[in-house]
Amino acid sequence: MTLIQLDYLLAVDTYRHFSTAAAHCFVTQPTLSMQLQKLEEELGVQLFDRSRVPVRPTEIGREIIEQARIVVTESRKIQEIVHSQKQELAGELRIGIIPTLAPYLMPLFITRFLEKHPQVRVVVQELLTDEIVQKLQHELLDVGLLVTPLEDKSIRELPLFYEAFVTYINPRHPLAGCPSIRPEQLDLDQLWVLNEGHCFRSQVLHICNSGGNAQQGGNFDYKSGSLETLKRLVETQHGLTLLPELSVLGMPDEKRQLVREFSAPQPQREVSLVVHRTFLKKKLIEALQQEIVAALPESIKQRKKEQVIGVK
Repeated sequence: MTLIQLDYLLAVDTYRHFSTAAAHCFVTQPTLSMQLQKLEEELGVQLFDRSRVPVRPTEIGREIIEQARIVVTESRKIQEIVHSQKQELAGELRIGIIPTLAPYLMPLFITRFLEKHPQVRVVVQELLTDEIVQKLQHELLDVGLLVTPLEDKSIRELPLFYEAFVTYINPRHPLAGCPSIRPEQLDLDQLWVLNEGHCFRSQVLHICNSGGNAQQGGNFDYKSGSLETLKRLVETQHGLTLLPELSVLGMPDEKRQLVREFSAPQPQREVSLVVHRTFLKKKLIEALQQEIVAALPESIKQRKKEQVIGVK
């Protein structure tokens, strides 16, 4: 039994296809298949049911795969110990980030991070929360940037900051004249929202429902995958939407006039770094955490945890 065989085993479990797994391992399919066959012969068990498409682990295969993940993770810590001893920050850092954070948070820190750590290759994927968690579990990502708490025991959450929700209101809307907004003033019938699958959508609905005005209809039937689209709809059509605070910072004055904050206590979302429970690359992730916090506006950096809106 070799670590290479265990890597191939985990790849097939992740992609459920021998050709795809081989491509991600940078070997030919016959090479990967031969090594897995040797592993099965050595163990005297069948690890995958090859009669199914996509392939599935057998019952004993699932147990062996679970143990293989532990073995491979522990083996990778050896190289991490060496890098730590040399005080090196090098290698690849694979980051998953949700769409309602990516365009507003990434520009604040990524350039400075790359300048300070030129030997690090950063690979970023913009994904929904469930996709990030799944990729962390299968070690296809090193760290996620998303909204918590998630209450998932397979991951570890490292809170970074608390971001307020704000309203973005068409100038002709009756609430445009209010200096601040209360949740009970919101009407879902006039609200532009994101598609299902976005955690931000569920948080917005939670805020509106907490105000007791949960009627649905009219423009509520239109759903977008982009906060920037929602902004444009408010500006050119009618109604209102809810936005995260980072998305309105640096707006020109004519658009900033459409922003209204909530009355205290302001609803917030908790933004965290999320890693697997047995995560590697600790030094790299610590450096990422420090760089993100340092790049935040002081108003957000100093905000205390108050009324955090749940993700689900």
